Amino acid sequence: QVQLVESGGGLVQAGGSLRLSCAASGSIFSINTMGWYRQAPGKQRELVARITSVGTTNYAESVKGRFTISRDNAKNTVWLQMNSLKPEDTAVYYCNADIRDVGRIWGYDYWGQGTQVTVSS
Repeated sequence: QVQLVESGGGLVQAGGSLRLSCAASGSIFSINTMGWYRQAPGKQRELVARITSVGTTNYAESVKGRFTISRDNAKNTVWLQMNSLKPEDTAVYYCNADIRDVGRIWGYDYWGQGTQVTVSS
């Protein structure tokens, strides 16, 4: 059983910073892409940032220059450093990972439980 456990959300004023972390655990053979998505009330879930196992990254246009994604393959952990936060960044942030379980041939898309980020103006 593979799990993604997130932490680091909270309430912050506009212009502030938060750092989200997500650790994968369980019967993991390998992890390909890891990423962060977010969903604001009344909106669809959207990609924020993702990173491949070799460190290739891509970001949503709205967060470029403000957010940084990173990972530690040895720890099966991904982080999202969020700076210069804006009220429109308020959302539930979800960790996502493409994980190949031990004993399986193909990877599977796993999701964390979500962590609330609220940015006040």
